[in-house]
Amino acid sequence: MIDLELRVPRWAEVTTFLLSLLGLGLSIYLTITHFAKQLLVCSGTGFVDCAKVTTSPQSYFLHIPVALLGLATYTVMVAINSPWAWHAKARWIHVARFALAIVAMCFVFWLVYAEFIIIHSICLYCTAVHITTFALLIVLTLVSPAQLGWTRPRELVPDVQTR
Repeated sequence: MIDLELRVPRWAEVTTFLLSLLGLGLSIYLTITHFAKQLLVCSGTGFVDCAKVTTSPQSYFLHIPVALLGLATYTVMVAINSPWAWHAKARWIHVARFALAIVAMCFVFWLVYAEFIIIHSICLYCTAVHITTFALLIVLTLVSPAQLGWTRPRELVPDVQTR
């Protein structure tokens, strides 16, 4: 049986929670500007053109605004990266946390492709969400496999010296 009591470092708990709050804040702003049809406070000309990105056909996925998908993702991320969720005994929460970060990052890859290759512009707020998602995945990749028992913690790995 996997010991879910295996604690992750406190820095990982704090960092993932703060990154999730940052992603939520950015997603709220992008969602409000999407539905209120307000222009983002961002450059509107050249390569950095938030309006061009957020009003493009690629700003929808299966007829759902990407901003709303980001809001939903980061609402869940805040909950499952909260200090309380990190201490939960239910294994599915810890698996869901890592899985959602992986899925979100895959979606970010599509969005970055769309911005650079299809739209030929980027949105600074979208880029901030992308960087936040990437940072979240990095932190979770560092701690989740050991927490879930997919790898052995370093202190349990025998020290093998080569000569």
